[in-house]
Order: sequence, then C-alpha cells, then structure tokens
Amino acid sequence: MEKITKFFKESYQASPLATYCELLEASFLIVASAILSFTILDPATTIFIPLYLVGSILAVISTYIRRSSAIVLCLWFTAMNGWAFIQLFFLG
Repeated sequence: MEKITKFFKESYQASPLATYCELLEASFLIVASAILSFTILDPATTIFIPLYLVGSILAVISTYIRRSSAIVLCLWFTAMNGWAFIQLFFLG
C-alpha cells in the first residue's frame, strides 16, 4: 500500500493537472467499458461512446502534459471515438 501511495504522491507532485486528468480519464473509461460489457447483446452506444470520447480526450491532455509517447495511441483512440460519435449522433 505504501508503494501505491508513493506512486500517486509523486505523480501529483510532478503534475497535479495531469493527475486529475488521468483519474477522470480512468473513471470515464472504466464506466464506459463496464456499460459496453453489460450491454454487449444490445450495446448502449449512446451512453458508452461519449464516455469513451471524453476519456480519450482526457488521455491526450494528460499524455501531452507529461510529454509521453503514449500520446500517439491516445490520439488514435480519440480519432476513432470521435468518428464513432459523429456517426452515432450526426450521421445515424
């Protein structure tokens, strides 16, 4: 437990904004994946697609702040979730 506490303290000290983005990001993505898993036979796309989009945008912000190369993957997820959002709410 001490190592986990130390990890979060160091993360927060390095960048409080990135830490908050990451915590919100994780919350949005965990909820979205749970909704997808529980509704897989009749997916609740109008709920989980926006959650995935917000989570991926927060991921881009936090990886940018931390100067992480993971931003490439986060940008890809944001583009794909953005496209899904557009199809669902504007083209569908």
